[in-house]
Amino acid sequence: MSLHGRPKGSSRSAKHEGTPVSGPLAGIRVIEVGHMLAGPYCGLLLADMGAEVIKIEPPEGDIARKVSPHFVGPHNAYFASLNRSKKSVVLDLASAEGRSELEAIAAGAHALVTNLRPSAIRKLGLTYASLKACNPRLVCVALTGYGLEGPYAENPAYDYVIQAITGVMDLTGDPSAPPTKAGYSAVDNSAGMVAAMGLLAKIVEGRGGQVDVAMYDVMLSQLNYLAGAALNAGEVVQRLANSSHPYMVPAQIFPTAEGWLTLFITHDKFWRIFCNEVGRSEWIDDPMFATMQARRSHRAPVLAAIGRVLMSAGADEWVRRLAPLGLALHRHLKAGAVHAHLLRALAG
Repeated sequence: MSLHGRPKGSSRSAKHEGTPVSGPLAGIRVIEVGHMLAGPYCGLLLADMGAEVIKIEPPEGDIARKVSPHFVGPHNAYFASLNRSKKSVVLDLASAEGRSELEAIAAGAHALVTNLRPSAIRKLGLTYASLKACNPRLVCVALTGYGLEGPYAENPAYDYVIQAITGVMDLTGDPSAPPTKAGYSAVDNSAGMVAAMGLLAKIVEGRGGQVDVAMYDVMLSQLNYLAGAALNAGEVVQRLANSSHPYMVPAQIFPTAEGWLTLFITHDKFWRIFCNEVGRSEWIDDPMFATMQARRSHRAPVLAAIGRVLMSAGADEWVRRLAPLGLALHRHLKAGAVHAHLLRALAG
């Protein structure tokens, strides 16, 4: 099935159901033993590109079927958003029959992805070491919190926890506020994407094997230039007001006469365009404003001056005037309004 109703009860039915999907991964078969978000998001990305994704669920179903209070008819909205274009099959992997069914599916698959704890992954035989006998070319992806090995391997890991332990929360939010989680599941989604990349890279390599993706590692890698500053220069980047970028000025959110505006200027040529359009051409040659380095060195007075200018009109007016000139900016949309905005844009 795709995602309608309860999962089917045998792998044989899963082989023949679901809507055929075209795409660059057509012909690739992936087994997903995933729950909640990270593993299913990996499978979703592959399914969207045309892979045949067979989702194996326990007899009680993926817990994600019960997460959201929102339903579209009988379908849980959370589950549906992560499992479209997949086929579902119920297997009790702790039973001999379930194990036999898994091996039968694995024999004809290209890859398996799971996001259980390492001990559960090994217990259920979801590693390459356990499955290579039935398919030596199988790629097995383990998406865990801290990796298959190591002192933290068995620690429970969720998006919130990984954002906390990697310092992502410490970098997010207002300086006077508590550490702040990103407003969506940044860790789960990022780890799912990396898992999909690792899976495909191993398939391209042409050999079976184990791929080990740790949510912790993924988020540390995304600190890139921030980690580089700390490791090489001893600079620990601090949170700044209004989500201001640590190196680029102006690059943050600003209040306007009506609504909030995000403005991001990366090059001095765009700064000069901005100055001319807002009626502050004198800033172009002012040593405090003229270059990115100068603006960064005088961050507080520069941002205060820009803020006063932007308060003279509403966010929509600034977008109308500045966007056609090549500047990167947009008014802030409420999360609930984003979908309608995108639909209007797609409809032309």
